[in-house]
Parts: sequence; C-alpha cells; structure tokens
Amino acid sequence: MSWSKAGKFFLNAFFAGLFIGVAGTVYLSVKNPVAGAVLFSFGLLGILAFNFKLYTGAVGYLAVQGRNVPHYLLELLLIWLGNLAGCFLVGTAMRHTRCFAGIAEKVSAVSAAKLADSPQSILVLAFFCGVLMFTGVDLFRRENLPPVVRTVMVFLCVTVFILCGFEHCIANMYYFSAAAVWSVDTLLTVLLMTLGNSLGGMLLPACEKIRRL
Repeated sequence: MSWSKAGKFFLNAFFAGLFIGVAGTVYLSVKNPVAGAVLFSFGLLGILAFNFKLYTGAVGYLAVQGRNVPHYLLELLLIWLGNLAGCFLVGTAMRHTRCFAGIAEKVSAVSAAKLADSPQSILVLAFFCGVLMFTGVDLFRRENLPPVVRTVMVFLCVTVFILCGFEHCIANMYYFSAAAVWSVDTLLTVLLMTLGNSLGGMLLPACEKIRRL
C-alpha cells in the first residue's frame, strides 16, 4: 500500500471516529435511553453516507477476502488507528467545553462499568455487537433493497445494540477518552472488545461463504 493510499485510509477512518464521537456525545446528553440510542444511529448513518471507514463496519468482510487477507489486515489496522484518533480528539475536546458538565458523571459511570466487567462478559457482548454492526452496514450497501429499508435497518441495528448493552470498541474509545481513563488495562479492554466485534462481524459473511460452497 502506498503512503498516499494509507493516508487516505487513515483520514477516512479519522472522520468516522469524529462521527462516532459526536454520536456518543448526543447519547450521553439525552436522558431517555431509547432516544439516545436512536440518535446515536446518526453516527453510523453519516459514516455510510460519506463512505468513511469504520472498523466494526469493515472487519466482517475479512472473512471473504481470500488471498487478500494480509492487505486487508493492514487496512483494518489503519482504520482502527484512525477511528481511535478521531474518537480521542472528540472525547478530549469535549472535556474543555461547557457541555461536558452535563455528561461528565454519566461518561465516568459508563466507563467504570465497562472497565469493571469480566473478560468473558466483554467478549460475548462485543461479539453480538459485531453481528449487529455488520448487519446494519451490509444491508445499507445492498442496492436491491429500497432506500428506506436500508436506512431503517441502520437505525434498528444501532439502537438494538445500545439498548442491549453490547460493547462497541470504537464507541468505547470515545467514552474512555471523554472520561480520561486511558491506561494499559483500558487498552487491553478495548483490544478484547475489538476481538469480540471482529469475531461477531465475521460470523454472517463466513456462514454465507460456507453456504455457497
């Protein structure tokens, strides 16, 4: 991969991180959990509309890459890092605004609960989040479906994963940045969430590939 292509990948991923950061902010700002979950969907819908790169939307396609796996793994690493940079920027910037007073207590509580969770719980919750994220992204890309159906599925998949309490590694990058709780343990937790999201995201495309054999 050329440096220019790598830079474009990282930039597109960075902007996706910004969208997730804004989505996380509105989720924390709304008292009604259902309304917050629905509004969070703005993040994924915006990313898909602008064709930005989100790790949890892209990792599922690793299962169908064939000989392109090493190249795709590099792309996924760039996307993950770009998403992290975007989320970190929004989370850190929000700490220096008047809006942070309204979300400070909630983001601290959310982050503490996630970091106190057991590894097996995190892995399972992240796995099912990965399934839903791939479903939303893949259905949005299917041009044979009516636009309204594609859009509604994005909202439904995001709303369901949030209300279920499933773990989204990129969204959590924002929460941990806003709460300023980054540490070695935090990074390991995010990596575990990334693993769960990755396995969940690859489930459906892998099953579809096997079915076609």
